[in-house]
Amino acid sequence: MARTTPHDHSPTEGEPLYRRIATELLGELRVGNIPPGERLPGERRLAEHFEVSRETVRQALQVLRRDGLLATDRRGSHATLPGPPVETPAASGFPLGARCAGRDAAARATVTWEAPPPGHAEVLGVAPARPTLVHRYWSASADGRELRTAVTSFSAVALAEVEELGRYRDRADGTGAAELRRAYDWMRRAGLTLHHRDTITPVAGTPSVRVTRRVHDQYARPLEITELVMDAQEDALVYEFTVPAAR
Repeated sequence: MARTTPHDHSPTEGEPLYRRIATELLGELRVGNIPPGERLPGERRLAEHFEVSRETVRQALQVLRRDGLLATDRRGSHATLPGPPVETPAASGFPLGARCAGRDAAARATVTWEAPPPGHAEVLGVAPARPTLVHRYWSASADGRELRTAVTSFSAVALAEVEELGRYRDRADGTGAAELRRAYDWMRRAGLTLHHRDTITPVAGTPSVRVTRRVHDQYARPLEITELVMDAQEDALVYEFTVPAAR
């Protein structure tokens, strides 16, 4: 939830502060800062975001739950506003190539907090042994044939600028499913312009190709690098484009 303007909690006659916060939060939900089904930040984060106490946030969330605009389960509160899920264009999907897996394919993804693979650290501008958020993706056909594997490392800039990515540090133990399919959307909503460059090269002695994606922002700061190895019979495309930051 990137805030671009200060919150104005000017007194409104007869309206408690928690109701004004509920109205502001509802406005942010409606403009898509948090898509339907997406988990909301915790009470502490929301309190910092709106510059109020956690008790005020708690009361505001209760108002939205009572109105059917939020649902809460063991994973936290989720937006339930009507509307289609946010989709990312296939060309810029994350992880790279994930959308191309066939209907009958099996796939899994995990995130870990560890030193990036060889070659990633230099691209990201971090020390080789310094840990960061690393995303791994794997898919196979129904008959068990491996279709593609992808490894993504995020830079310190991405983790600092994009709140949703930064939150993964404490639970990046490689055991749970990685719900980073909107990573590029999160970056854009944080005000970052995404410059993608994808390069495709053959993998010697195999029927596969390697796709290397590098992404930097409008200030030429590296955000992430992805290395994908895929079956050469799968469709592939070399392209370079820019995704503007969210307004």
